[in-house]
Amino acid sequence: MAYRLGVDVGGTFTDLLLFHEESGRFWRHKTHSTPADSSEGVLTGVDAICADASITPAEIATFLHGTTVATNAVLEGKGAKVGLIVTEGYRQILQIARSYVPGGLAGWIIWPKPEPLAELENTVEIAGRMDAQGDELRPIDEDNIREGLERLKARGVEAVTVSLMNAYLNGVHELRVAELAREILPDVPISLSHLVLPEMQEYERTLTTVANASVRPVVGHYVRNLRDKLRASGMEGILALLRSDGGLMASEKAEEHPVSLLMSGPAGGVTGALWVAKNAGFRNILTLDVGGTSTDVALIENLEPRRTRTTEVGHLSVRASSLDVKTVGAGGGSIAYVPELTGALRVGPQSAGAVPGPVAYGRGGEAPTVTDANVVLGYLPESLLGGTFKLDREAAKAAVQTIADKLGIGLLEAARGIIDIANENMFGALRMISVQQGYDPRHFALMGFGGAGPLHVNAVARLMGSWPAISPVSPGVLCALGDATTRMRTETARSFAKLARGTTENELIELLDDMARQTREELRGDGVAETDITSLFEIDVRYQGQAFEVPMTIDAATLRNDGIKGLLARFDDEHRRLFTFNMESAHEIVNLRAVALGPALDLQAAQLDQGDGNPRDAKLRDHELWIDGAMQPAVIYERSRLRAGDVIAGPAIVVEMDSTTLIEADCAGTVDALGNILINPA
Repeated sequence: MAYRLGVDVGGTFTDLLLFHEESGRFWRHKTHSTPADSSEGVLTGVDAICADASITPAEIATFLHGTTVATNAVLEGKGAKVGLIVTEGYRQILQIARSYVPGGLAGWIIWPKPEPLAELENTVEIAGRMDAQGDELRPIDEDNIREGLERLKARGVEAVTVSLMNAYLNGVHELRVAELAREILPDVPISLSHLVLPEMQEYERTLTTVANASVRPVVGHYVRNLRDKLRASGMEGILALLRSDGGLMASEKAEEHPVSLLMSGPAGGVTGALWVAKNAGFRNILTLDVGGTSTDVALIENLEPRRTRTTEVGHLSVRASSLDVKTVGAGGGSIAYVPELTGALRVGPQSAGAVPGPVAYGRGGEAPTVTDANVVLGYLPESLLGGTFKLDREAAKAAVQTIADKLGIGLLEAARGIIDIANENMFGALRMISVQQGYDPRHFALMGFGGAGPLHVNAVARLMGSWPAISPVSPGVLCALGDATTRMRTETARSFAKLARGTTENELIELLDDMARQTREELRGDGVAETDITSLFEIDVRYQGQAFEVPMTIDAATLRNDGIKGLLARFDDEHRRLFTFNMESAHEIVNLRAVALGPALDLQAAQLDQGDGNPRDAKLRDHELWIDGAMQPAVIYERSRLRAGDVIAGPAIVVEMDSTTLIEADCAGTVDALGNILINPA
């Protein structure tokens, strides 16, 4: 009996989805997150879901986990105190950074420059230098290195980064520094730039390695603590964590390279949506993952999620592969307020989070939130999680009334205003990943998931013109499903930096094959059979003279068949789509990457029984809700009783254990063969 368990820790709830690989039967569970120690909420959920399935943790063969531990460490400034060792003359590398200031014209006037993750006082220079070909120009001085390490030890650094000039070509100097560091700082984790990011551009390489070092003690402690608790509960199976790029990595590897986990949490939703889309027959999807604290959005085209070579968390932007996910502070717990200065209603990014949570949760919250507005309007019935979690509607009304009083309007108008602003915030994020990147959102369906996604997906689809609005099966635990159904992934990179016209296919293929052997060996070390491994390649291309590049995914067969000419034609097409123009400049091949993927889980979605189109058997009761400026009659349905082909006329509410779906007036939801609700204008 092989069971897989996906676990996603959010700001408010921890979601779990357990399924049996052979039968496809699954169980789901939600429990409150425990921000002080996320592993406590995880273990509580594991015990509960195992009890539901009548199994023990020992029967779980694979534990797959999406986590925000690394993300939160960066956002909250709780990373380790990092010591940085650089080549002589480069002590201010993080302070100089790049001459880019976010924002519009004159943005530099009001932009507070973030403090580097490694302070200047904790940065030491050492002698020695590699040249641009990776040959030793000057040898290192071990006495000089020991002196620098002693200074870092005296300053109490908790992690060490070594980033030397041109180390991506030859890391022998960094390796020797690491050996000496282990003697002087034996209990301090060490991150080497030529292992974390073996690419040119010294600032990006240094920043990424410093970020890795900063979160390494925090992530390492969490992963080891969780692994020890799971082992103590009897679970001896594989423990893997979700990478930012939507793949999985072994927990031991995650301890060494936590910079790959910075977008681990949002990646689970995208991979879960990809599984649903594939089974339901949709190829182009916009995702709307609305949790308690924030909303994450992404774009999937032809069943391939967009990836980016830059991971951004707050002010930090590092060179690490990730799914192209945009996040806004608009979730169920987002707080509504009226600033005295403007007198205009605002929603978020401040959040009530898991503790104390929305007022309606009865856990001590006092500030009105998006969830409270949904309760007041009647969009959320007065119980959640299958009736086990009661909502306090009167308390929610009292909280939202404070907003109404400040604005001088009615209670229901104020509540709807909160929802409208939250929807507009989600709409803005979706435009960033679609319209601003050259995509027409009308060519995509919009899938809403997370605890609150199905509540907002109908309204946001109307703003986007993206139909149908999809409420998938078990939307509240879709991120956990994504964690459970994704595949192992690893990659390696190498700088190339040659003009395309001076490069041959054989030269590229020889290098890529060598890199592929390295990544395949890593996966074999994680227990993946050689016959189950798939290799892909990414080649970064730019026009000569540009400072940025576009990554192009390709396989060896396509490269051999189409040649470099075909690769460049694809780059020109992508460049035109992204920026609306091409250049006459020569093409330059900048970086090469080899990606190794483990086997994909061939899990088919369960089929629903066919109905007659009438959802009467699923009706729970009549209801009233505020929509289009007035109270209107509606119906509440139980999702588990719906059948394929049932058509639900709006306004209506569909309830289930982990989420609630709102179908607005003048819209209708059709249940497909797999149980997804497809909402379209009536």
